[in-house]
Amino acid sequence: MAAYSALDFMTRSTGGKSRAPGRSRRATQGATRKAPVVKAPRKPSAWLNRIIILTGAGVVLVAALQAYISLQAIPVQRIMVTGELEHTRTELVQDMIQPALVGGFLRADLQLIRSQLEELPWIYRATVSRRWPNALEINVIEQLPIARWGDSGFLNHEGEVINSGNSEEWRSLPLLQGPEGSAKRLMAGYQRILEILAPLHLEVAQLQLDQRDQVEVVLQGGTRLLLGSEDFLERMHRFVAIYRTQLASRAGEVERVDLRYETGVAVTFAETSQVAGIQ
Repeated sequence: MAAYSALDFMTRSTGGKSRAPGRSRRATQGATRKAPVVKAPRKPSAWLNRIIILTGAGVVLVAALQAYISLQAIPVQRIMVTGELEHTRTELVQDMIQPALVGGFLRADLQLIRSQLEELPWIYRATVSRRWPNALEINVIEQLPIARWGDSGFLNHEGEVINSGNSEEWRSLPLLQGPEGSAKRLMAGYQRILEILAPLHLEVAQLQLDQRDQVEVVLQGGTRLLLGSEDFLERMHRFVAIYRTQLASRAGEVERVDLRYETGVAVTFAETSQVAGIQ
């Protein structure tokens, strides 16, 4: 049996393959390095959140309060008066509302200003509004006299009394007279009488109510209509019917028409003082 050389033995031991010198049989497995641990940031506490929120809200509130105080201090620098003014001076309106503007632009009491203006004799309605940044606009509607009331006053369409010393300007208006507190009632009656007389083209010169509630109408031209204290509008309709059929042709002669009867009327003619009963 042949002897094996040291080289043959080494070759067989390695399965006929030689290894590179210095290379180990198995690669040495290295140690595994752990990944570094990153700590999550700590969340702020609930108390800290509340403090931040409250602080921010406080800053906003203080800023808003300062802005509000600054706005309150803005003075009214311009007053604009609009509307057709014939009997009320613009300067009177501006001077009258000055005490209400002492507090500034935002503190001005617009309702108070409106009420004060409507207390002026010739102002029927007033509207007051703010105009940024520092102005007030006042729109005025003046009274429109419909009739004279007594010796020195006038009535508007609602029967409100307008007290004015200058009655000459409105001397051509019809005259309404009655006891105190009867102005609205008389104005309502006057407007209904105008509607009833409109088809005849007759106009009212006077409407009077005495202490016994007796109603009398004086037409333009001087004809007097005695209507009594009851159903005077119904009696006006009766007058219209009789006027159309029997009085129109002698209208200039009629001095008085007494309608206080249940049926018919008594007519007095001026020239002859003739009284005729008409059914």
